[in-house]
Amino acid sequence: MSNQTKKDKTIGTKIRHSLQADCQSCFGLCCTALNIVASSDFAINKPAGTPCPNLQDNYSCHIHSQLRETGFKGCTVFDCLGAGQQVSQVTFHGQDWRQSREHADKMFRVFPIMEQLYEMIAYVAEALSYQVDNMLYEQLIAQLKHLQQTIAQDADTLLALDMVAIRMPINALLLQTSEQIRQQSVKGKTSRNLNQRGANWMGKNLKGKDLRATDLRGSYLIAANLQDANLQGVDFIGADLRDTNLRGADLSTSLFLTQMQINAAQGDRSTKLPSYIKRPAHWHKKR
Repeated sequence: MSNQTKKDKTIGTKIRHSLQADCQSCFGLCCTALNIVASSDFAINKPAGTPCPNLQDNYSCHIHSQLRETGFKGCTVFDCLGAGQQVSQVTFHGQDWRQSREHADKMFRVFPIMEQLYEMIAYVAEALSYQVDNMLYEQLIAQLKHLQQTIAQDADTLLALDMVAIRMPINALLLQTSEQIRQQSVKGKTSRNLNQRGANWMGKNLKGKDLRATDLRGSYLIAANLQDANLQGVDFIGADLRDTNLRGADLSTSLFLTQMQINAAQGDRSTKLPSYIKRPAHWHKKR
């Protein structure tokens, strides 16, 4: 690996670690801009653009410490990666939507777009932290620079973006990254079928299984038992981990795992996580 590639790998790691929501710098956009449907995750219906009744004048949540207990588990799962403060402080230059009502609708429409862009930045930055070939690195770097330039655009430009056109080349590069890293991690030492993309493993008992380097993109793992499973090098893009039992599982080198996926799962202090993922506070609460 060249010195330049090593430098880029460090940049990718730093960027991935820096993508953290700062709710103090946001105007409660996740509590206002998004549509909420009453379910096991949310106690109420709330249309997009309408503030949650629990949102206070200072944009803090009235029931923040009791969200899960009061039927708002979905709120504890959500993570914008910093898209909220980008929209609030950069795109709209710190203009409070309550004080600048003429900007409110546009701000609410920009927020979901910024969320998607930040998600792509997180994936690309993570891909840059791995040891892939130099050609792939250069392509990833070009995409990262393009995304960083895109999030700095004004609201009208952001609203006019073709998100499908942006996602397609990035998805292709992430697939290449996944294939290279997963192949390196097993190096022909397994006879297992590593392609489980889109698998329906809802409620399946996989306790203690060796699933290293498996492609679980878009898979359904709702309430599956993955306790003590070896999940190193597993590609989790788009996988549904709601109520998945990850107690004691090793996800330390899992690929493209998000904070939202982990927040939706069940785990404990023995669950091994990637360095950029925070251990959810509710994992420590007694059941």
